[in-house]
Amino acid sequence: METGPLARMVIAYANGNGRVKELVDGALKKLDLPLSALFSTLGRTAARGLEALWAAERLVEQVAFLEATIKGGNEATANAEKWSPTTWPSTARGVGYAEAPRGALGHWISIRDQKLDNYQCVVPTTWNASPRDAQGNIGAYEAALLGVHLADPKKPLEILRVIHSFDPCLACATHVIGPDGGELTVARVL
Repeated sequence: METGPLARMVIAYANGNGRVKELVDGALKKLDLPLSALFSTLGRTAARGLEALWAAERLVEQVAFLEATIKGGNEATANAEKWSPTTWPSTARGVGYAEAPRGALGHWISIRDQKLDNYQCVVPTTWNASPRDAQGNIGAYEAALLGVHLADPKKPLEILRVIHSFDPCLACATHVIGPDGGELTVARVL
């Protein structure tokens, strides 16, 4: 399961979002590619750019909304009633979800006696780089690498291109292991 711009664009496309369909179909037509080409390194890269354009267009609408709201007299920026920890109950829990440039992001927190008791976040790279799940399903990186042809196995640039198309928030190094289990080469990007 892939997260991020490609997933969001495919869902919007499948749900009939007119502007997203126009952007995706236009890009595919210009590149002379079928819709199935989206499920590739090129598709992930294109989706990132198309989503950025779509988001910029939505931003213009949001700025207009904010201007109208402020002109209407509403200048509040936050509800400060629970800002001070002294107003918090002795135990509290919270959760927050957001879509980030790399994909879905989740935060979970528990507070006890006005102190952090537990905090966990699951970030998009964790989802995308995950190993097989309990049912044996492969992660997004592994799925994307299936069938990738290496022009030169001693210099596996294709692997780096595929992984980089997910925009991972981790140091990137690829170790190519030979049939005997020995390392053939290492490619690092700093």
